[in-house]
Amino acid sequence: MKKYLKLTTIFVLTALSTVFVACSDDDNDPFIPPMEEGDNIVDLAVATADLSNLVAALQEANLVSALEAEGPFTVFAPTNAAFETFLVDNGFTSVADVPEDVLAAVLLNHIVAGKNLSADLSSGYVRSFATSGPGGEELSLYINTANGVKINDATVVTADVEATNGVVHIVDQVIGLPNIVDHATFNENLTELVAALTADGNTTFTDLLSDIDETFTVFAPVNSAFTAFDNPDNNELDNILSNHVIVGAAAFSSALTNSYATTAGVNSDGDALSLYINTDDGVNLNGVSTVAIADIVATNGVIHAVDAVIDIPTVVTFALADPNFSTLVSALTELTPATDFAAVLSTPTGTDPAPFTVFAPTNEAFAALSAIPMEDDLTPILQHHVIGGANIRSGDLTPDGNTVTPATLEGDTFTITLPGTDGNIADVVDGAGNDGIGIIAVDVQAGNGVIHVVDTVLLPDTTN
Repeated sequence: MKKYLKLTTIFVLTALSTVFVACSDDDNDPFIPPMEEGDNIVDLAVATADLSNLVAALQEANLVSALEAEGPFTVFAPTNAAFETFLVDNGFTSVADVPEDVLAAVLLNHIVAGKNLSADLSSGYVRSFATSGPGGEELSLYINTANGVKINDATVVTADVEATNGVVHIVDQVIGLPNIVDHATFNENLTELVAALTADGNTTFTDLLSDIDETFTVFAPVNSAFTAFDNPDNNELDNILSNHVIVGAAAFSSALTNSYATTAGVNSDGDALSLYINTDDGVNLNGVSTVAIADIVATNGVIHAVDAVIDIPTVVTFALADPNFSTLVSALTELTPATDFAAVLSTPTGTDPAPFTVFAPTNEAFAALSAIPMEDDLTPILQHHVIGGANIRSGDLTPDGNTVTPATLEGDTFTITLPGTDGNIADVVDGAGNDGIGIIAVDVQAGNGVIHVVDTVLLPDTTN
């Protein structure tokens, strides 16, 4: 459908609120004849010469009766000139040439629920009646009242034309069906993001996020997030930006749970990076960025505005972000102060001993111990969960049999068997020969290594 529509560029943000607005007193504003008592929105449009193309479009799309209903509705009504530009830009000679489903969707994108007079308006997002978002979601419209009034990229030229079933605001452009790229350019709070995405003429992201055959979830940092971000690890900006994009799914806020997702960012081997989503208190990403505005709906996905840039994660990032590893974090820090595990495990790939493969015990795994050992014993136990110099993903293991791991930081190896038993993804025999250990989640991918989750604390061989 979108191939018929020339739309513009990238994603959006600001405050979720009700919107619309008053505009100019230009001498060229459309002439609005005096309304008769009882005139509805359709009557108003029919009586206004400069809305004749809109009337023809409503008739062609069989939407006249919908706008004669009780409502109330707010309609952003394009002028005749706006329709003529839309038709020329998209290769049509009249509204009759526009496929009916496309025309109906475009027209519905000019209508929102409620009677919203200019005095009620403020900058923010509303949903139109166009159900062209993923899964039939209503599309978002961005209302910007900073300088006059704009709806996405259209400007209100005459406001507050009241009818019995709502109000009409006349606009100077047809409001197309926005993709993710379009939405970002509409919001003045995303200018830093747009600049980063298009730096030095880069079209990689705009091309990707304009793809009508793909679906995306984008976590879009606001301007203040970019201002505060100093890229402490000197990661590539393109990869950082990719780490804000989930390809193949439109993840609306109502469907998010505490879980890992896969982003378009990659490690040095090209493995897709993971993103930890925590919904215990709002929506938090990798423990560093919080969703400020959720569910900005585009034709090819959804945008969530976030308050901080999501840098390339380390294995430490995930340990800190995931509450299932809180005991592990305690063991790696306050219980073993003589070893700076956090610094070691934050080492970037390319610097010894990174990358890492970490077998991370859950809180329940630690709770199953009779007691957490003292530091002298705990340190080698923790080291037995980490392999240095290797990013071993589940696909690197022997698929039907045993894999003896490289030596851990403690010095011992252990054995992994695929497939696992008792619901485990894989079974483990640790360095001390203990079996009955399960790998219960795999391939949590960081920039400097990968984490696999185990249900039991691994013990090294202490007899050597």
